[in-house]
Amino acid sequence: MLLDANDCQLVLVDYQARLMPAIARGDEVLQRAELLAGLAHLLKVPVWGTEQAPERLGPLAPSLRSRCRQVFAKTAFDACDSGLLTALRAPARPAGNACSLPKHLQKPTAPSRQTIVLAGCETHVCLLQTALGLVEQELDVWVVTDACGSRRDRDRDAALDRLAANGVELVTAEMVGFEWLRNAQHPRFREALALLK
Repeated sequence: MLLDANDCQLVLVDYQARLMPAIARGDEVLQRAELLAGLAHLLKVPVWGTEQAPERLGPLAPSLRSRCRQVFAKTAFDACDSGLLTALRAPARPAGNACSLPKHLQKPTAPSRQTIVLAGCETHVCLLQTALGLVEQELDVWVVTDACGSRRDRDRDAALDRLAANGVELVTAEMVGFEWLRNAQHPRFREALALLK
């Protein structure tokens, strides 16, 4: 029931230059996304980003882009077909000498991280459709509510209600951070606490 940093991947959806000024409390939403990206970097959680029609809406915010392993440009509202799903499902590299086994004796490798922590804009469009697409792919999806935004609060709230009704866990950035840490004895606790406070 708690997030495990070793099983998570973070996806940051469409925090773009021309979109953010139109988002209700856009500065706060972006700040929470930066907190998530910082925590993920500190705790070695893979971070991915998406950009909706970047030629029109601009690039992903530089503070987030620098934390991403890859940023996927898209025109579809659901980012799953942009290459994101393939990246999320990439299997862990086999350990030891498993590569030297004949192919018929090698077991297929499952993706190493099945839990997707998702945040972004607009909540009722790209974030919602991406989250539901990931649920359809049988991934465990958690949406960070305080790092999500829409132009209108009503649209954002309706999207979060719909996501919860479809089995998506709703959390806040601080909940994610402290669940990833789990213990004040974590070796990166002080560094993480500096980000959280």
